[in-house]
Amino acid sequence: MSAPVKIIGAGLAGCEAAWQAAKMGVSVELYEMKPQKYTPAHKNPMFCELVCSNSLRSNDVTNAVGLLKAELSRLDSLILEAAYAAEVPAGSALAVDRDMFSSYVTGKLEREPNIRIISGEAESFSPDEITVVASGPLTSETLSRFIAGFTGEGGLHFFDAAAPIVDASTIDMERAFFASRYGRGDACDYLNCPLTEDEYNAFYDALVTAQEAELHDFDKNEQLTVFEGCMPVEVMAKRGRDTLRFGPMKPVGLPDPATGREHYAVVQLRRENISASMYNLVGFQTHLTFGEQRRVFGLIPALKNASFLRYGVMHRNTFLNSPELLCADYSVRRAPNIFFAGQMTGVEGYVESASSGYVAGVNAARRALGLTPFIFPAQTEIGALAHYVSSENADFQPMNANFGIIEPLSHKVKGGKAARNSEYAARSLALCDEIRRMQKTL
Repeated sequence: MSAPVKIIGAGLAGCEAAWQAAKMGVSVELYEMKPQKYTPAHKNPMFCELVCSNSLRSNDVTNAVGLLKAELSRLDSLILEAAYAAEVPAGSALAVDRDMFSSYVTGKLEREPNIRIISGEAESFSPDEITVVASGPLTSETLSRFIAGFTGEGGLHFFDAAAPIVDASTIDMERAFFASRYGRGDACDYLNCPLTEDEYNAFYDALVTAQEAELHDFDKNEQLTVFEGCMPVEVMAKRGRDTLRFGPMKPVGLPDPATGREHYAVVQLRRENISASMYNLVGFQTHLTFGEQRRVFGLIPALKNASFLRYGVMHRNTFLNSPELLCADYSVRRAPNIFFAGQMTGVEGYVESASSGYVAGVNAARRALGLTPFIFPAQTEIGALAHYVSSENADFQPMNANFGIIEPLSHKVKGGKAARNSEYAARSLALCDEIRRMQKTL
């Protein structure tokens, strides 16, 4: 008889982890504090409550999250099975009836003989017991304190801001130049997007009048603390027309290599990954709506046609310093019986959370069965996310599925971005078919 696997949290990640472990014949104990206790965002007693959008985003496999969904579907994901069972019309996106979706998942887990559901708050866990912690970004105060102690100083972040990230291939390189401020460091780490005085003024006027995203009720009391600790660029701008030119858009120390002169204002983009396929907008934490970010930041000449891999966000979010703590199977390096899954690991989004739960659940079950870990290949979006959260990253921030983190193709592809992404998808899905065949031999 294998050791039981404990799962803390019945959100998307926890439910996926529980289902995958149970399918492998392992006894699972699934802990969920609802309905005895709710976070300020949750109201439904069922599992997998969607508290924000009801959309799981694009279904197109040439879109990274569409590919991630296709991968999970091929590997018999419960979350994707439930989503398609509860699907509502949404064009090329996958959107669900929230209650139907939650009811489907809850029913499947309640009927699974290998899963025992334990209603009540889990306040701690033991490194001697195989456990998947999937308690989410709104983890209860008691469990948060325990996790902070377990991970050690600096192991748990309470972080409220992220700047947008753009696809390097969509930046207008005719309107940008490589340079580090005052020539310090590697010049290739920073790509600089200059603005003339007129361009700056147009950008500034759009920024200070742009629409901000609404805060959830549970964030409103924290708004001032958030804004002082991580100043959104639009709030900073409202302190004066030239404030940004002495802050994140400071041109000093960045002469244009072509002319030797400094520009009126400069937005610096910092390389986000080793392959330099992604850049983030330095100092551009923001709380603007996604549509406004696309419109306003598109006024920066070099970013006029930029594709955003991740928009900036401002919200209360609890997540691990995962590169220091986790392996690519989502287990803790120094306590291999403990796995984390969901947004707490630094994956951002419904499908991404389910993906991490899938990997953690499979590997927790493998550990219970005495098998070696299975590391998903980085040529898949499932594996790319797992490698992203577990790889060295000095400025680690949550990440959505995107093609910037997947292992690059070994060959050039003609036909532009769509053709390249189709190649990524074909390679990935072929690997998933191999993984599925391998799973059936266990």
